[in-house]
Amino acid sequence: MNTRNSEIARKTGETSVRVRVDLDGAGVAQVNTGIGFLDHLLTGLARHARMDLTISCEGDLHVDDHHTAEDVAIVLGQAVDDALGERRGIRRFGSAYAPLDEALARAVVDISGRSHAEIDLGMRRERLGTLACENIAHVLRSFASQARLTLHVDVLRGDNDHHRAEAAFKSLALALREAVAVSGFDDVPSTKGTLDKGSGNREAP
Repeated sequence: MNTRNSEIARKTGETSVRVRVDLDGAGVAQVNTGIGFLDHLLTGLARHARMDLTISCEGDLHVDDHHTAEDVAIVLGQAVDDALGERRGIRRFGSAYAPLDEALARAVVDISGRSHAEIDLGMRRERLGTLACENIAHVLRSFASQARLTLHVDVLRGDNDHHRAEAAFKSLALALREAVAVSGFDDVPSTKGTLDKGSGNREAP
């Protein structure tokens, strides 16, 4: 299997984002989005997925956090998609539970080439730090869209929204780590014989 890394930059009138990802890393993260809690979630994602991740973003945070959160997720998804290449030799499917104290989250991933996300976090607070709670689910959906994968994330219980959000990202990390793992077979894990860009519904950024 070839080296599975990618670096992608995206610049708009709202944000300037650069992401570098190595799917076969050690979980080392350097994340600076300007939104502290988003940095916290993405650092945990990298650590528990055991992928090296560098993210920098300059966004219009004087407006609000939406554009930055969304665009970081878009570019991260594109970088993971690019790093996977033709998706040959991967396990494709992954699932995991992750607790954080009283919170429990479940994530299921299919690196299918088809973009779909079902996210139920059950958040009750308006914000965690400077990140709007509504944008946490939006980050997960935007990531799934651009990574061209099917993603289900459900927080099954939890009283503390910080714990709920962090458990969700940890469960995603563990499921993603399993799904991108090398299977030992040099084939594309699909009866169609392809999981390439022609088989999905990747949305334009």
